[in-house]
Amino acid sequence: MALTLSLFHRPGSILFLDDDPDYLDMLGMVVPANWQIELFSRPSGFSERMRQEPARWEADANLQLQMIDRWRQGQPLIPQVLRYWGNNPSRYNLAKTCVIDFAMPGTNGLQVLDTLLDWPGSRVLLTGQADEQIAVQAFNNGLIDQFVPKQAPDITRLLMSVLRRLSTAPHARVNAMWRGALQPVQQSILQVPSVSQALQAYVEQHWVEYAVLGQPFGLLGLDATGRCQWLQLEVASSLGDLAELVATAGLPFDTVRAVRAGRLLAAVELHQQLGLRGPVRTAPAIPMGSDSMLLAASFPLEADELPQPIYGYQHVLSGMSSRTICDD
Repeated sequence: MALTLSLFHRPGSILFLDDDPDYLDMLGMVVPANWQIELFSRPSGFSERMRQEPARWEADANLQLQMIDRWRQGQPLIPQVLRYWGNNPSRYNLAKTCVIDFAMPGTNGLQVLDTLLDWPGSRVLLTGQADEQIAVQAFNNGLIDQFVPKQAPDITRLLMSVLRRLSTAPHARVNAMWRGALQPVQQSILQVPSVSQALQAYVEQHWVEYAVLGQPFGLLGLDATGRCQWLQLEVASSLGDLAELVATAGLPFDTVRAVRAGRLLAAVELHQQLGLRGPVRTAPAIPMGSDSMLLAASFPLEADELPQPIYGYQHVLSGMSSRTICDD
């Protein structure tokens, strides 16, 4: 069974290409303000913007592979991911999804998408009634991820729903890379529907970006302002091992007992990997999923506890120009 939770998620740009400037202006007004969008009315401007995207995606994938390779050589992942976030604010500018109108003067949306064969993002085709059969065939052939009929009475709601779903969908190559940093039992737990749904609901409520790690097991997340949080995960059957770590760390017997009973979790490995000062932190444990096989606890990290400052997604959005058509 494939993992339904993205193991390494971040926001990115959504590009719209449509020769109708009024439609693009409408999109600029209705797309949520916390989405990064770019509007194009000409294929030439869109193609120029996308020309370097495959190389940028590849460079970013190599950075992720290097983190996992260093982890296999003994370097902990938590500080590596934090440094990646701190050193690479341009990751937010990667084009994550392209939404392209099928019918345009001198070309069509599939021909434009055909120029993006090496780009690994999501493709959405906007179609007229006469184009729907072509779009169905393109979808069945794997050329697009979704098509949306422009004549649908609820086109805006439908399109936003599609984009939300694609924004959280796992990326096959990225998930394959980060699956290698998880133990088989951890992968199995993340495939449990109630666990996956609970984690998805948590990240959507709290973060714009996160990574799922195996040593220690948990999610490292960022909110829009760049504030960081560690969501530690513990399999119920491993509470005894964690309690022994807590005892070794010198925490009181009552704390050890509460960890063993699943009332508290302790961030022992987080402290070790980041060299945090003071006693090992504990936090109340909450069930993650419906069968209580997995517990979670939240540990916020202060800015001075990170290897370096992190440039938050909110700053990227605030620095963007108004939603005007880019190639006008």
